[in-house]
Amino acid sequence: MLTRTRSDSSSTAAALAPVVDVKHLSRTVATDDGGALHILEDVSFSIAAGEAVAIVGASGSGKSTLLGLLAGLDSPSGGSVHIRGQDLFALDEDGRAALRGECVGFVFQSFQLLPALTALENVMLPLELAGRKDARQEAETWLQRVGLGGRLGHYPRQLSGGEQQRVAVARAFAPRPALVLADEPTGNLDVTTGEAVIELMFSLNVESGTTLVLVTHDTSLAERCGRSLRLSAGKLV
Repeated sequence: MLTRTRSDSSSTAAALAPVVDVKHLSRTVATDDGGALHILEDVSFSIAAGEAVAIVGASGSGKSTLLGLLAGLDSPSGGSVHIRGQDLFALDEDGRAALRGECVGFVFQSFQLLPALTALENVMLPLELAGRKDARQEAETWLQRVGLGGRLGHYPRQLSGGEQQRVAVARAFAPRPALVLADEPTGNLDVTTGEAVIELMFSLNVESGTTLVLVTHDTSLAERCGRSLRLSAGKLV
């Protein structure tokens, strides 16, 4: 008879645990007239490993604030965010930065590439910060995967918007994070280029088993995700 050991059970439990677990999350700021503005109110949800989830809603609904809280870049007024079982806001700033470096990748609407670094160096950076000795080889591999094998030595100013976003996608996925957060990743791209970038992101999401969370106002993009979380006036509806 096969007997499951305690370590086997722990590994199974860890594999089944959600990558993102949000409970009663709120963000309130004071207004100039002494009142309070509730940006997020009592938001709760979980996201499993490998899911692709869209966060949707009108402008001002709290989407970007929620993404900032998931990344630990902002602090909540109440509630909790657990990333792979770790209470994000039980950590100090250095601890949150370390957790982001270990298991979170980012794709921004404005690309956020470092202008003084080449495409290769931009992708190498998070790998080097993680102590990877094969950073150059891994970065080259990822740039080839996103179709930029011939642009390794080019600086962001020498790349089109679509090419810059492909570099950003490679940078996000190269460290093989558990979670990739994307904030309007096609917002600065034309329709054709944006479609190519999204195809790439979904393909890498499936291949890598990385959990993908997209903030978007594009309903057609949201429909391609496994599910959507809709915010309205700071509340999950």
